Amino acid sequence: MRGMETALLDGTWPPGSRLPAERTLAEQYGVSRNTVREAIQRLAARGLLQSRRGAGVFATDQLRAGIASPWGQLVADHPALRDDIIEFRRVLEGATAYFAAMRANRADIARIRSLMRELERSHACDDKVSEAAADTQLHEAIALASHNTMFLHLHTSILGMLREHITISGTDLRQLGRDRADQLLIQHRAVCDAICTRRPEEARTAMHTHIDYVRIHVDEGKL
Repeated sequence: MRGMETALLDGTWPPGSRLPAERTLAEQYGVSRNTVREAIQRLAARGLLQSRRGAGVFATDQLRAGIASPWGQLVADHPALRDDIIEFRRVLEGATAYFAAMRANRADIARIRSLMRELERSHACDDKVSEAAADTQLHEAIALASHNTMFLHLHTSILGMLREHITISGTDLRQLGRDRADQLLIQHRAVCDAICTRRPEEARTAMHTHIDYVRIHVDEGKL
């Protein structure tokens, strides 16, 4: 079961993903199918896995949901917290971008590129809601690609509690003008390019540039 727990913690099985078949897992971990079945039952009892009749076993979002609810209301009630949020994101997301550029595997890179294409498509269609959603998903994918359990847990917890705030802020910034939306797209493209071509320092700098751009407009009271 420890190996399966690790797969949940390090993002090998992200929330919503379908686990391999029991036979595959038994071969992977060198145990019997009965052992795998018992491990799945224990993890399901803890809310980390969910069995769906006829569909298979899926990872839940239980790990990311742990500290979300109290902060969500605090942010809604106290807009001044935004500055602290952005400051924290700068440190955390700079690090995840750096390690994603070092450790991203083929699946990670494919996911990042796919989300970047979705971001560009939404931008071209001037679909601000879809663009903001793709923005958030892209940041999640970068955290996943860092392959650091603590970074991933912190990042997904933060995004879980602040998802609405991040989406609204991104949408509001884009509504200030096409040039702002263009700048956000350029910044995201720079981050993704650096990660996908394995340039850690450039990835971290590009992420810092992006977060700083958002911070400037928060400080100016434009969000």
